[in-house]
Amino acid sequence: MDQFRIEGGRRLEGVVPISGAKNSALPSMTAALLTAEPVHLENIPRVRDIITMGKLLAHMDAHIEMTDVPPTGLTIEARKITDAEAPYELVRTMRASILTLGPLMGRLGHACVSLPGGCAIGARPVDLHLKALEQMGAEMAIEDINKAGGVKALGGAKLKLVLYDTGDTAEKAKNAAQRLVAQEPDVVGGIGCWLSSFTLAATEVSERAELPWLTLSYSDLITSRGFKYVFQTSPTAEAQSTALLPRIADLAKAATGNKPTKVGFVGDNSASSVSFMKPIREHVAKDLGLTIVADEVYTPPLADATTMVQKIRSGRPDFIVFQSTNVGDDKLLLDKFAERGITPSTVPLIGGGGHWTVPELMKVAGKEHLEGMIVGLANWPGKAVADVEQRFIAKTGEPWFGHDSIFPYAHIWIYKEALERTASVDRKKLGEMLHKIDLKDGPAKFFPDGRVKFEENGRRVGAELCIVQWQKGRPVAVHPESIAASKAIWPKS
Repeated sequence: MDQFRIEGGRRLEGVVPISGAKNSALPSMTAALLTAEPVHLENIPRVRDIITMGKLLAHMDAHIEMTDVPPTGLTIEARKITDAEAPYELVRTMRASILTLGPLMGRLGHACVSLPGGCAIGARPVDLHLKALEQMGAEMAIEDINKAGGVKALGGAKLKLVLYDTGDTAEKAKNAAQRLVAQEPDVVGGIGCWLSSFTLAATEVSERAELPWLTLSYSDLITSRGFKYVFQTSPTAEAQSTALLPRIADLAKAATGNKPTKVGFVGDNSASSVSFMKPIREHVAKDLGLTIVADEVYTPPLADATTMVQKIRSGRPDFIVFQSTNVGDDKLLLDKFAERGITPSTVPLIGGGGHWTVPELMKVAGKEHLEGMIVGLANWPGKAVADVEQRFIAKTGEPWFGHDSIFPYAHIWIYKEALERTASVDRKKLGEMLHKIDLKDGPAKFFPDGRVKFEENGRRVGAELCIVQWQKGRPVAVHPESIAASKAIWPKS
């Protein structure tokens, strides 16, 4: 490791030239893709990310010239962009690579930008695809409701989707919720925010405004605060963790004749992961006779998984559970395990959460690294909603209707049913109705247990863990029986 050794007691003297800020220079460099004219930038810091961004722009056939002597000048001429792809090999070390997406779309109308890597300072997920899947599900539900005549109890009133971006931190999510409440007085309910840490922050605001909120987020804390207007349709992280490991142990015994005895864990320290791991560490693993041979925790986004993977590999677990919470970390972990000869076909790998089933993951991680991967998650469409799935695929071009789209679709329909029963847009009345409803049709068919009823704390009654497995290049439901389309495959090696 490089070190600075400082001996004090001497007066500091001299002149230090101050270069420009890297985080200002990088967006300026990507903006040069918008024009065919030369763009000249001055006082550019000569640091690794600047060099990497230069290589990335050169890969797209932009001409780059940089002076060697500080203060560094930089000239970029993107006269003709021949490649609209930002490959993972170049972007994996730098989060700012995502900034090429907008200029490429603006200049060419299309782009292919791999999920970025970068430093692990703070939680800064870039989950554009996941947000898009949620939005598409909500938009289709609103379209279906409005086409069918809107909310009949309100004279055929039409629903409208209002979007506020939660950004990449819990604080930004809270700010987005504050803007929503202040700027949209006619909003009667909210959905989101996908990541539990963001949902916890946003619902602090929505609760004070007495704004009903439906969420797919997993953290137990979301519905453990005594709030009256927050409703959690997914099984909580604790409920999923206590159900997942026994199910995995049963699959192992059925396939091999022996119960597994050793398990390894790797995951981040986000809110849902903390809730998931708490009962496992306290009693679930012990109750199943499982020894935890490795329990690796990191702060997202993950920069390097080498040491963690080596520790887990050394423990020789019978299966490995991943509790990462974004596609970029998923890919990095799969790559690093594959380098050590561990893939779902050699050692059972168990993921947690809907991000393990999005099409984007197959694009960046590769079919060969995902085939056989088992995923525990909160929802997956069954045969009862096959018609909606086919329409979603036809409308969006997505290859399947999964976890991150089925939830918002169902949530919008739940609001519609509550509005029909209250015949009012009063938020307080709507919140009270959500506590009263007990649906066994309509939006209830979008959940494997077939029921929408909420406990006093806002958790959905009977919310059940779903398990899917990557088979032949796509996630397929294997549990529970009500949605299963295939049998789970357990490697016998």
